[in-house]
Amino acid sequence: MAVATSVESAGSSQPESASWTLKLRQAIDRHLPMDHLLPDRQPYFVGSWVYVFGVVTIAALVWVVVSGVVLTFMGPQWWHVSGVGRFFNSLHFWSVQLFFIFMVLHLWGQYFMAGWRHGRAATWMIGVVIFGISVLTAFTGYLSQQNFDAQFIAINAKDAMNGAGIGVFFNVLNFGQMYGLHVMLLPIGVTALVVAHIVMVRTRGVVKPIDAEGGAQS
Repeated sequence: MAVATSVESAGSSQPESASWTLKLRQAIDRHLPMDHLLPDRQPYFVGSWVYVFGVVTIAALVWVVVSGVVLTFMGPQWWHVSGVGRFFNSLHFWSVQLFFIFMVLHLWGQYFMAGWRHGRAATWMIGVVIFGISVLTAFTGYLSQQNFDAQFIAINAKDAMNGAGIGVFFNVLNFGQMYGLHVMLLPIGVTALVVAHIVMVRTRGVVKPIDAEGGAQS
């Protein structure tokens, strides 16, 4: 009994703050409590169409990733010849169209709502970066189609890339490079930034409408 008591006292004498896992958990609880991450109530202005466009953008991104993974595993021969492959190719294409349509609507809406107010500038800028990387991802997707459209786009874009001084690093005529960027590096970047964007929105909340602040902007 005495030995057990001494062991317990020795264990309790060690400060809990020495555990890095405890520090990490406490930091997460401070910056992203569960009532923010999974709230059961939201302000009335969250029902705005601007935020609905953001949710639809995320839903479209899910379909883009799922259909893209299927196309990546099956390859160009499958999506050009097989009926199911053409279906998934069309699903991927139209999911991308919806993704861009609703992302632009969400981005414009947040711009006119001054969504960077009250310390949310980083959240806004991440959204802008997502848009820029998504444009580059879509461009590499057009180059990866393995059809005449892809060849036409690549030939005409080659001079533009060389004129911009990045042709030596970004060779649009190199299918392996474009396909690798499109199916691996760029989608990971977009998905990671979208997750960071959502976490920041959950952490800081959505910005109040300007009218709700008495017309004052900050």
